[in-house]
Amino acid sequence: MLRMIDAHLDLAWNALSYGRDITRPLTSINDYERGMSDCPSRGHATVCLPEMRRAGIGICVGTLLARVKPQVRPAAGHARIGIDYPTAPMAAAAAMGQLAYYDWLEREGHIRRLRTASDVRTHWANHAVDPHKIGLILAMEGADPIIAPDDAPAWFVRGLRVVNLVHRGQNAYAVGTSEEGPLTAAGIELLKQFEDLGVIVDTTHLSDASFFQTLDIFSGPVIASHNNCRTLAPHQRQFSDEQLRLLIEREGVIGVVFNNWMLVPGWKTGVTPRSAATIELLAEHVDHICQLAGDAQHVAIGSDLDGGFGSEETPMGVDSIADVPRLADALAGRGYPTEDIAAIFAGNWLRFFSTHLPQ
Repeated sequence: MLRMIDAHLDLAWNALSYGRDITRPLTSINDYERGMSDCPSRGHATVCLPEMRRAGIGICVGTLLARVKPQVRPAAGHARIGIDYPTAPMAAAAAMGQLAYYDWLEREGHIRRLRTASDVRTHWANHAVDPHKIGLILAMEGADPIIAPDDAPAWFVRGLRVVNLVHRGQNAYAVGTSEEGPLTAAGIELLKQFEDLGVIVDTTHLSDASFFQTLDIFSGPVIASHNNCRTLAPHQRQFSDEQLRLLIEREGVIGVVFNNWMLVPGWKTGVTPRSAATIELLAEHVDHICQLAGDAQHVAIGSDLDGGFGSEETPMGVDSIADVPRLADALAGRGYPTEDIAAIFAGNWLRFFSTHLPQ
């Protein structure tokens, strides 16, 4: 069985904001949601722990996700479930609740929290023998729950190892998807904290200006956990070839995303037929990054499945995270050898985290 590392899953957010018991079978989750209309992805969930095991996932990067958006009010058409809060302390409390959920999953034997490079290596070896328990590296998608830069050490003690500065729009630290602008003074200070602590910076969602400034200021390890190629699917959310080359030069890894609007130019959910998005399109993004790098050592999986969307917005044939290995078939059809496919599915993230997490 092909083993996998997925570098971006919003597991706790799905559990606490959508009310999804991810310890249960996928059919149970989707049956429970039939008839719910608060979000288009209801009844179309693709991720749960049983399906992750079926996919061969040994390690994932699990996020904490809570944003500070005082201007967003449900009456104004709030479309994102349990994600936006009026103040940073509220976002921090929400993230702590998500962290408590991961702690519960670990106590119940579903996952193992991985904090060091040694943890990663040991867990990966053990998973080959006992695949039930999934290793989890803790990340934060948008640093909003870090109330001030000097709070970063406390989050590091709690096990936080990977951080995106911002999600969408602006926050206290940077400018992200759909807007444009530089880091703030607090963002520059937070990067200094991360460098001192050994936190990995995830550049996904950074605006162009914030991205280039981050790479100029921060000399620690960088990745793009869930990001496709702007050349193939033009949008500011994707990275340009210049940005991808810079990440490759820094020995970073880019995780490709199974989200149709990041694969099909002009995609509109409910309008564009799902058949327009195929696993072959995703293979093109993988291949594009490999061509830029000159090898298959800098691209991997960051599926982002159930990241605010479900199977209504995934490539044809991907109705569960257990279908992600279909990408291996598409890559094999393009002539990728077994060892390169294994690197893309697990080896590249394994090498990166074994190198850059605290030893």
